[in-house]
Amino acid sequence: MLKQRVITAVVLLGVLALVVAATSPWPFLLFLALACACAGFEWLRLTLGLRSVWAPLGALALFAGCAWQAKQWIDGDFKALVILQGTVYLAVCLWLVLLLPALWRAQVTMPAYRLANSFAAVVTLLATWGALAYWYLQRGALFVVSLLIVVWVADIAAYFAGRAFGRHKLAPSISPGKTLEGAFAGVVGVVAWLLISAHWPKTFAATLQSQTSWIALMVLGVLLAVFSIAGDLYESLLKRRAGVKDSSQLLPGHGGVYDRIDAVVAVVPLGFLLIEWRAW
Repeated sequence: MLKQRVITAVVLLGVLALVVAATSPWPFLLFLALACACAGFEWLRLTLGLRSVWAPLGALALFAGCAWQAKQWIDGDFKALVILQGTVYLAVCLWLVLLLPALWRAQVTMPAYRLANSFAAVVTLLATWGALAYWYLQRGALFVVSLLIVVWVADIAAYFAGRAFGRHKLAPSISPGKTLEGAFAGVVGVVAWLLISAHWPKTFAATLQSQTSWIALMVLGVLLAVFSIAGDLYESLLKRRAGVKDSSQLLPGHGGVYDRIDAVVAVVPLGFLLIEWRAW
């Protein structure tokens, strides 16, 4: 199992490196669109039913919409940027009023098949794709990768600290393996990464720090880490309700694409709002 996970991770990182390094923006944007569509398929299966025909149709619509938007932006047409802005605002609002409260209630036995959760899936995935695609075109690959590392640091720090020091359960009814100690380590890791990467020009942290202060950067780092943990927990809640272990088996050893980006779809819209709100 571990060997399979490592091989899959290496392949994915290799593909990501190739599309980021490409001279054309198309490979990276289509890679993002494919990830969005796959995650949408898996998320909608959890909220609409594992056999729902709307899940694959929704995935196709997501891919087509992302590809169409990519074409507009690559051609230099940013007239519809207001749509991205509105989608990001809506995605963050959905996390605050719908998804985060669901974690607080932790009702794992209630049905997963709710239209509101399906709507949240489409909005948050579109906001995440749009933010990453826009940033890639306007701010570059380093900026995008430095933000994604926020999620990776939170996940890795929480995993190893939880295994080594975890004693107190974070959300036992949702995800028994997660601990308060692991979550604390994830928060510390994210804050440390932001403080370090803020010294490198054209990174997410450097841009955020230039708009605020070092103290504010640390506070916002805590907020981003909390959203990262929440994104992971929310998918666990959906899987508990649907009675499945993984969102799919598309990635050998890792489960589904949504299993890999569950924290990304929570962090990226918030990060986009923190960075771009002054320009709106």
